[in-house]
Order: sequence, then structure tokens, then C-alpha cells
Amino acid sequence: MKIQKIVLTGGPGAGKSTAMQHIKSAFEALGYCVVTLPEVATEMIVGGVAPWTCGTNYDFQMQQLKLLLSTEDCFESAAKTMPAKKILLLCDRGALDGKAYLKSDEYAQMLNELGFTERELQNRYAAVFHLVTPAKGLECAYTTENNAARTESAEEAAEKDDKTLAAWAMHRKHIIIKNEPEFEDKMNNLIFNIKKALKINPPAEIERKFLIHMPNLQNLEQTCKRIDIHQTYLCTDEQKEMRIRKKSCGGKTKYVFTKKYRITDETRIEEEKEITKDQYSELTKKADLNCRTIQKTRYTLGYAGKTFEIDIYPFWKNVAVMEIELDSELETIKFPQDIKIIGEVTNNKNFKNSNIARCSDETLQNVVNDVIEEMKNYEKTIF
Repeated sequence: MKIQKIVLTGGPGAGKSTAMQHIKSAFEALGYCVVTLPEVATEMIVGGVAPWTCGTNYDFQMQQLKLLLSTEDCFESAAKTMPAKKILLLCDRGALDGKAYLKSDEYAQMLNELGFTERELQNRYAAVFHLVTPAKGLECAYTTENNAARTESAEEAAEKDDKTLAAWAMHRKHIIIKNEPEFEDKMNNLIFNIKKALKINPPAEIERKFLIHMPNLQNLEQTCKRIDIHQTYLCTDEQKEMRIRKKSCGGKTKYVFTKKYRITDETRIEEEKEITKDQYSELTKKADLNCRTIQKTRYTLGYAGKTFEIDIYPFWKNVAVMEIELDSELETIKFPQDIKIIGEVTNNKNFKNSNIARCSDETLQNVVNDVIEEMKNYEKTIF
């Protein structure tokens, strides 16, 4: 028996209820037994237990989290008795959603009273999928009429969406599902990403990489998630790449081990898992001594339903590297308007992080100069 538990979360009015039915239908067709857990907050509020009926909002959030955890445990125990070989537990919101409705010190106090750490709550779920509220960019589709427990204005919904994003930001598989002009496209994107996260017929990772002019860092700090990364390469053979990462975001740190197998210049298979601090320290002893540890700052920027990763390196003052993951090698990319592209470097091995780790700052600057000069020689480009 294989039981996998995932969370569907997001801002108010993002379409979670409809999405639950889409997921159930799609995964039952794949042979899964799908067990759906109700949204505890809505059930409590409709039943008369709400932040405005309890003594304080803290009292409500405490009882909600206790009920949520016990409900999950009950459903999971029941799932273990089922004859199905593959079971998907689908949670309508999860244990960290309450963080978006409390001050940070209140949330820490609540976890302390219940005897949990935030990391323990994160590890209850294989993946977390955040549906963005239509109140962010698709305001005409936002409504409160289809949920008796929803009272937020569009502005309040957008604010809660941001807070919910922040609450789950450090989960190892936190996947954002953007709004689409057609809701069906949003649902298709969600199903695709769930299959990918759970490694159901895992698609190869398709990425394209671009050298860009240094973006406005002040704007990125205000609009994007920032992750500070220390990346160390391990000794291995030429057919695969192994690395460890220390990733810090919002004052919290996690450690990740990654193994990659390249199929083509644009396509590869990637296996990734979170490790402990002690495991990370032990693996540093196997570091490739021919490589330096790369330190970089990554900003994740959502645009046109895709996530762009912008890496800022300390040795390049005027340029940065931007990557985007695609569903197909033939997919057309819509670039953010504020990003100024110098040229594509997907097939330029000099821009692989494993190569960057082996080069001096002077060599890396020459690599950038060569790309800039090459682009100058083109009469026109597609960008």
C-alpha cells in the first residue's frame, strides 16, 4: 500500500472546492483511491465557531489546528485499513494555513503549546499546491457568493493569499498554480503538477536558461520570494551530477540533496530530497575539491502562468541568469516585460553551475563578455 498526502491551499475564491473534484476524478482514473478531507475552518465557521464568536482569534486558531490534526490522523488511520494499493489523501488546507491568520509570535506560541515544530507540520505532507486567488489579477472572477464562510473583499483576499504563500514558503514542494483566463487551464496545470510532484509517470525536467541584464533588485525584493543558496558539488562520475544545497528564506534554513541525469541539453531527470543538517555536514566531506561552493541569491518571479528563477551571483555585477521550466521543448515563452534579455545560454556549458564552480571570477567575466559580443554580431534576435 502506498499512501500519499497532499494539501490544496490558496487565497479566498481560488477554486479549491472545484479543484478537489477535478483531482478526485483525475486520480481515480489512474487507479487511486482518493480520500478527500474537508476544510476544517469552513466547517467550524458554518457551525457557529468562528474568530468573532470565540474569545479571541487565537482561541479559534488553536481549536481549528487541533481539530485539523486529529481529522487528518483519523482519515489516515482509516486509509491504512483500505484494500486499495494506491491512496491519495487530499487535504482542503493544511496545518500551516493558520499561520496566515496569526502574528508570528502567536503562531510560535501555539505550536509550542501543542508540542510541534513548524518543520514537523511541513513534513506531514508530500506536497503543497497553492491556488492563487482571482483577486490578484483576475478581479472580475472573484466572488463571495459561493461560500457562506467567505467574507473578504478583493483587497483582503489578495492580502490573505500573500500571507498563505508566505506560511508555506519553506515546504520542500510548494507549488504555485497561477490564474489563467480559462479556469479549465488552471485545473489542467494543477493536475499536471500534482502528477509531477508525486512522480506519477514523471516527466523529464525541461529548462531553458538566459543571460539577462541585472534587474532592479529593489523591485525583486518587494515582489518575489528570495532564497539565499550555498551550493556544493560532490564527487561523482560524468554521467550524473550530485550536489547539496543550503537554502535560507525568511530566517529559516533547509538542506537538500539533488541528483541529476542529463538526457539532452534541455531535458534531464532530477531527483531531489530534503536532508538533515547533520547529513548535510557529513556530505560536505565528499565535496569535489576542484569546485568552489557557489553562493547566490535566487528570486522566483511568477509571470504568464510560469515561474522564472533569477539567480544573482556575487562575481557578476551587471548581469544575472534566469531559468524557466517548461512543459515542452517547443513551448513558446512569454517573458516578463521588465526583464531585458541578452541571449539564450541553455546550450552554453559555461553557464552550468557545475562549470561556474570550477572557474575563476576573471574567466566567468570573459564568458559573459563573449555572449554579449556574440549577440552584438546578430543583425536581429527573436527577443
